[in-house]
Amino acid sequence: METTKAKKFTQSLTFKGFIIAVLILLLLIPQAMISDLIHERKYRSQETIDKINEKWSNAQIVCGPILSIPYQLKTTVTEYIETKDNKNEKREKVVYESHTLNITPEQLEIKAHLIPEEKYYGIYKTILYKSSLNITGKFKRFSNEDTTKYNFEWDKAYITLGLSDLKGVSDNVDFKFGNHTLEVEAGGNIFKTDVNDYYSSKYNENQLIMAVSELKMLHENESMSFQCNMSLNGSESISFIPIGKITQVNVEGAWKTPSFIGNFSPDSKIGESFSASWNIMHFNRNIPETWSDKISNRPFYDSYFGVNLINAVDHYQQNERSSKYAIMFILLTFVVFFFVEALTKRKIHPLQYLLVGLALILFYSLLLSISEQLNFAMAYIIASIATIGLITAYTHSIFKNKSQTVILSSLLCGLYVFLFVILQLEDIALLIGSVGLFIILGVIMFVSRKINFYKQDEDVSTNN
Repeated sequence: METTKAKKFTQSLTFKGFIIAVLILLLLIPQAMISDLIHERKYRSQETIDKINEKWSNAQIVCGPILSIPYQLKTTVTEYIETKDNKNEKREKVVYESHTLNITPEQLEIKAHLIPEEKYYGIYKTILYKSSLNITGKFKRFSNEDTTKYNFEWDKAYITLGLSDLKGVSDNVDFKFGNHTLEVEAGGNIFKTDVNDYYSSKYNENQLIMAVSELKMLHENESMSFQCNMSLNGSESISFIPIGKITQVNVEGAWKTPSFIGNFSPDSKIGESFSASWNIMHFNRNIPETWSDKISNRPFYDSYFGVNLINAVDHYQQNERSSKYAIMFILLTFVVFFFVEALTKRKIHPLQYLLVGLALILFYSLLLSISEQLNFAMAYIIASIATIGLITAYTHSIFKNKSQTVILSSLLCGLYVFLFVILQLEDIALLIGSVGLFIILGVIMFVSRKINFYKQDEDVSTNN
């Protein structure tokens, strides 16, 4: 008797629904494996891109120029010396401490022209650029009070221009201060590997240094203006730090999809090429006009801004987003199978459910592998046609009914079109997805109203 009841239960729609739920949960395992594969391929792509960029030149950050003048600070130190009669005698001693005064430009203007190009390494692509920079501006003259306050060592003065990667300097740097052309040397390290590290004006590796041995003469008799022309290579982005009291930056280049990064928004025009301009005042950022080396470490990077030459189509990101809908595809396809089974009383084996579910999962593997060779839209079309064709042919052999096969095929076509639309409409993807799922749920509820699940189970019990 118990065996008969168990047999009746295993043939009921309730049991079949339970089996389908278990199969869906099991299919989450290969779906998770596909997601891990996408992340792995994305990581490998970024690793390869980083190697390409490192050989050419990494993303560039430009800071400066900054005028640095060593000075001697006279201080009086009190000492107590023990005398012969065991008394402490107070004595004062004059000590000179060495420091450096760092001075930012009163005006700074940078004009940058970028020439981007796409570089391939196998199936991986990165964005490199060549650029020409024109940097002009002037330093404020020192007042008599300043020159009296500081015991400047004029012959040791120097100017620094910070670059995040000196490999990008592709030609001789022409730097003029006043009417004098300065010799440019490399040394120092302005930027560390962590972007949150502080700026340091001394003992760095990634900066250009120009000695200004005749600074006193320039200060007294000539203009404190400067002009620099240089060719600079980089990858993916170029950024600037508004070190001047008034900083004006203009960047232009032949790129259709620039992204403006940092803490300041530019006035920009974007078409086949782009142009962007920033005008930043000293009260817009937390950078002092002068500082001593005693407080030289400051978070200047917090004030950066620039242009990111992004790739408009990131197929790994689109693959990641599409894989999140795998469970919806499996669930809706299984629902159609379940309805066909309930309405036509045609038995579909759980293994057949499983094979169809694996075909749906395999779509994402096809999409990933093909999108690495072709553009994402073409890869999506090929993978979806292959998947729909495979499932349609297989279900026709199960249903033995053209109309039911057409319904399932139409559903799959609609789902894949729906997913592609969501992937393209990033800004309103959540809205479209929510509305679409709500409509699909409404259709399922409408169709399921015709099924009397209790009666179906009773019929199974009666037949047995």
